[in-house]
Amino acid sequence: MTTETNAVEKLPAAAGRRSEGGKSARTTRGGTERGVLNVFSHGMLIVWALMVGMPLLWVLWSSFKSSGDILSTPWSLPDRLHFENWSNAWEKANIGKMFLNTLIVVGGSVTGTMVLGSMAGYVLARFTFPGNRVLYYLFVAGMSFPVFMLVIPLFFVMRDFPGIPLLATYQGLIAVYIAYSLPFTVFFMTSFFRTLPTSVAEAAMIDGASHARTFFQVMLPMAKPGLISIGIFNFLGQWNQYLLPMVLNQDEDKYVLTQGLANIALQQGYEGDWGGLMAGMMIAMLPVLLVYFIFQRQVQAGLTAGALK
Repeated sequence: MTTETNAVEKLPAAAGRRSEGGKSARTTRGGTERGVLNVFSHGMLIVWALMVGMPLLWVLWSSFKSSGDILSTPWSLPDRLHFENWSNAWEKANIGKMFLNTLIVVGGSVTGTMVLGSMAGYVLARFTFPGNRVLYYLFVAGMSFPVFMLVIPLFFVMRDFPGIPLLATYQGLIAVYIAYSLPFTVFFMTSFFRTLPTSVAEAAMIDGASHARTFFQVMLPMAKPGLISIGIFNFLGQWNQYLLPMVLNQDEDKYVLTQGLANIALQQGYEGDWGGLMAGMMIAMLPVLLVYFIFQRQVQAGLTAGALK
């Protein structure tokens, strides 16, 4: 009897040890898998950072080298800093004029895109009316048309537009940029406005606020993370746009940076000054890097706001 009792008492202890051993094995296996995944993900991030960062660093240090050094020892660091490359690019290659043209076009187009896109997105997200879904899907369908299909019709439309000259003008390029960026902006802002609480807007309407006042003073400030995110995407896309200005803007006095850099690279407009060309490329990239560096937290907040609500 005593032997049987001792055997029965030992069973739970053995079972507990087996259970603890199983949990420990599973924990060890799970930790190993997470460790392998972390090593793989960090490795991919390092590779991606090198792929993106190394060309940028190469252009940066090449902008301070002489043309001969760039051609003879392209991968070496500059023996001395040639700051004249930057002044040559700004003045002799007219990068300064092209930079100003780009600021005018992109500033006007981003502002117009954000105002029109946020208003349209708010209406489509908050109001029910006949044709609401039709309009929404028309905007969504606008994202499916590649720009290559539109440049030739756009050229003739802008050339023959009655009353107002649009071809090779600031206002024409701004209008095209707005039309090109509006579908995705409306799609993004419609989804973002749907995540915002309706109670705040309803309270404002009960207090006597008009629809316009509710939008501009209540809902638009609440949508700030989404506005910053899509605004930066529009800025990057329009700043780096090449095909549309190349076809629709043939006036050299109104060249934007992408046109000017391509023209300099193809024709070597200032006597094969490769150092100046690299400096011009850095001047074109600096605003993009600066904008993202300043607003990177807002971009991340805007992209994750809908998922966290």
